[in-house]
Amino acid sequence: MNDSPGGRLQALFEGHRLTPTQRRIAHCMVRRAADVPFLSSVELADLAGVSQPSVTRFAVALGFDGYPALRKHLREVAPAGPAAGESAFNEYQQAVLGEIDNLRHLAELLADPGPVERAGRLLAGSRPLPVLGLRAASSQARGFAYFAAKVHPDVRLLDEGGTMLTDRIDAAVRAGASALLCFALPRHPREVVEALAYAREAGLTVVTVADSAFAPVAAHSDLLIPAAVGTGLAFDTACAPMLLGRVLLEAICDELPDAQARLEEFDTAAAARGLFAE
Repeated sequence: MNDSPGGRLQALFEGHRLTPTQRRIAHCMVRRAADVPFLSSVELADLAGVSQPSVTRFAVALGFDGYPALRKHLREVAPAGPAAGESAFNEYQQAVLGEIDNLRHLAELLADPGPVERAGRLLAGSRPLPVLGLRAASSQARGFAYFAAKVHPDVRLLDEGGTMLTDRIDAAVRAGASALLCFALPRHPREVVEALAYAREAGLTVVTVADSAFAPVAAHSDLLIPAAVGTGLAFDTACAPMLLGRVLLEAICDELPDAQARLEEFDTAAAARGLFAE
């Protein structure tokens, strides 16, 4: 079991059917796990961008009499307060430190390699392998597809929405695809949620890298591995999702017996063409 503050919060939320607003509160609490036991319901509502009554209803949904009872419970299971000296860092440093925390949480999650290994088997065995990522997640999908194509024989990048998206999913299924990898980051486009629902109906197993286990895509994912995004700047940062994508690539390579040979073949061809300056 993950015994970090964020891990204990994740365990608290598991097994509860949360509304989108409640998932937003849960996500905020995980990101601010060290601070949450000391926040009022008004402060938590402000951080999560919801109303104060929504925080009260959230606490009740978790089985508590109200938010004070939830906060009392959190203080008992996670008594440590905010990190000392945190205010000494400027906003840019805090953004970097926030991403370091996200990477630490990802490292804790990967202490159990089972989900990543299962994802590697599913993705390596899919011919072709569709990789979906729209809007904020498109760069994650494109980077993954670029490297995956060096070891996987048929990777199909789906980084544009619109009416063609379902056509391209259909084409992948007809070609023999058995799984789809999705990168899903906030704000979550509705068409990604709809595309995943469609993909599962078409028979694909959906593996998702998302910012939270409570993301809107969770209901349409067979295997979701969370990697938090940084929210300390005007635009979210996604170091942990990017690293998780590289970890999945490693798991895929472990499942493909000819992966090393393909990489060596590429290196030989690249050298012959003078592809790289170094």
